[in-house]
Amino acid sequence: MTALDALRVPAELSARVPAEQRGAGRDDVRLLVSRGTAVSHRAFRDLPGQLRAGDVLVVNTSTTLAAAVNGRVGGERVVVHFSTRGEDGRWAVELRRPDGKGTTRPRPGGPAGAAVRLPGGNALVLDEPLGPSAGARLWWARVPRDVPGLLNRYGRPIRYAYTERDQPLSAYQTVFAVPSPDGAGSAEMPSAARPFTAGLVAALVSRGVQFAPLSLHTGVASAEVHEPPYPERFSVPRTTAWLVNAARAGGGRVVAVGTTAVRALESAAGADGVVRGTSGWTDLVVTPQRGVRVVDGLLTGLHEPEASHLLMLEAIAGRAVLQRGYTQALRHRYLWHEFGDVHLLLPGSGS
Repeated sequence: MTALDALRVPAELSARVPAEQRGAGRDDVRLLVSRGTAVSHRAFRDLPGQLRAGDVLVVNTSTTLAAAVNGRVGGERVVVHFSTRGEDGRWAVELRRPDGKGTTRPRPGGPAGAAVRLPGGNALVLDEPLGPSAGARLWWARVPRDVPGLLNRYGRPIRYAYTERDQPLSAYQTVFAVPSPDGAGSAEMPSAARPFTAGLVAALVSRGVQFAPLSLHTGVASAEVHEPPYPERFSVPRTTAWLVNAARAGGGRVVAVGTTAVRALESAAGADGVVRGTSGWTDLVVTPQRGVRVVDGLLTGLHEPEASHLLMLEAIAGRAVLQRGYTQALRHRYLWHEFGDVHLLLPGSGS
């Protein structure tokens, strides 16, 4: 259960195309600002005025993959979502049934040993589910050697039925994205950073706001069951750890850009609140009971009322803040999902 289970988001509040196809540019989205329970309504390009010198924005530099590829299991048409590359060379994959409106129809995973034919004479073989249930959505699969090449040639971005049409991969890359040498990346865009432009980054730097990069490669989301995230690969550089620790020592606020940045940063923080450079896999799920050790604020999209991400938002800002912010977002008809509007959660006045 989340703080917003009673809320319902009308279908017409789903952002169906990117902001630049609705207006003037990527930063032509709205910004809902929650300072404690006080709510104000801004444009995203007003973000520099909401932050102050000494604040640090922690950004995810993971690049988005063209992670959806057509395939066949026997005579059945499927779409394969390549989710996460494992240390043993296998990939976690999800099979979906195409419906012409994005690859949104769920399909049970498996069976073990099933071969999935892919374009270009390639194939993968399903090995075992990630979870204990044989019906798990995500399965480990033995895959072609050059998965990045396969995705570059035959893949397309994952999309869901609330979007109007397929978009080019460039629409799913953020200004912070840096390609990984091993071809790893995110199955779905770290979308909170999408509205940033080079000009806005320059304006924030001029104001004295610093940027601290890290990476967390996101797996596929679940549009049906709103389950907690699976373990994901992350890396927090030592320079980022230093920047965050120095900001906190100097009275600056640490504002994560997206829930992925929170998960990675909190995974690198000890019980003493000190961030250390580290990399590996994280299975951390941030809840109100666990709390946060480092993050003071969050810039994030608007999430479905049952989404597990909302437990993280509640851990950062509190239940009352979350309920008031989302009530205002519905009343003022903000847009949801990866091409939608953005919510800035900051401590109340005086913090």
